[in-house]
Amino acid sequence: MAVSYFLCPQSLRVSSGSRLCISYGGYSWDNHKKKTHHLVYASINKRGKGLCLESKVQTLLDSVKWDDKGLAVAIAQNVDTGAILMQGFANRDAVATAISSRKATFYSRSRSMLWTKGETSNNFINIQDIFFDCDCDSIIYLGKPDGPTCHTGSETYYYTSVFDLKEHQQVEGNKLALSTLYSLEPTISQRKAELAAEQNGLPSWTKRLLLDNKLLCSKIREEADELCRTLEENEDKSRTASEMADVLYHAMVLLANKDVKIEDVMQVLRQRFSQSGVEEKRGRISQG
Repeated sequence: MAVSYFLCPQSLRVSSGSRLCISYGGYSWDNHKKKTHHLVYASINKRGKGLCLESKVQTLLDSVKWDDKGLAVAIAQNVDTGAILMQGFANRDAVATAISSRKATFYSRSRSMLWTKGETSNNFINIQDIFFDCDCDSIIYLGKPDGPTCHTGSETYYYTSVFDLKEHQQVEGNKLALSTLYSLEPTISQRKAELAAEQNGLPSWTKRLLLDNKLLCSKIREEADELCRTLEENEDKSRTASEMADVLYHAMVLLANKDVKIEDVMQVLRQRFSQSGVEEKRGRISQG
């Protein structure tokens, strides 16, 4: 079972003695009520040191099986695409810093110091959640990158396919390690880019859709209707999956036509998780 630590920043306050306290959690109670509901707070003194964690986070970090050097594998994953962005190592202070700063933070073994991804390039990975694996010996920073993660300009560190290299001695271009849905997107984008070149022979179906808005919209409506009929006519699951695949494909062609990435759609969905459908529709109506 994965252990999740959800980050919800609620307040920021500066106390006496030049100590900065960043508080996370729901409520703050005074001394008379004898209760604190903050999940974590970071305290930095004049020298920039002194990381203070409340008991909940302290216990959580105590449960991590740090190696003999006090490190654990730390993986950064895109919260919207699921892509593995990078892998590094983190110690206790790195994870604590990541919790308080909400930036993916690691421990550099070569430099023997903490480092935050993006501190030089400004391509930070903004943490939405942190997960520990079932053995508590590896960590996932689930976050949203501000830009390319790799210094080469690639979205992730992982863009060399072993199987492609096995089949071809030389592979042209980079192939990102993406899920099935996100692997379809660059294929559609490539077909769109090819439209500017001289066409030889009949265009592919994707190109035909990109060239004809009426055809594309009619196909989306047609496939959506067929998907609904699998429910209305009680068709089997495989038929529903097949029709849904058609809907997704044609919808992604429309997104490419509008220069909208599927990641943008996933971000909208994520932002709606904590909002009821009724409230969301009211908000759109009021904005309109």
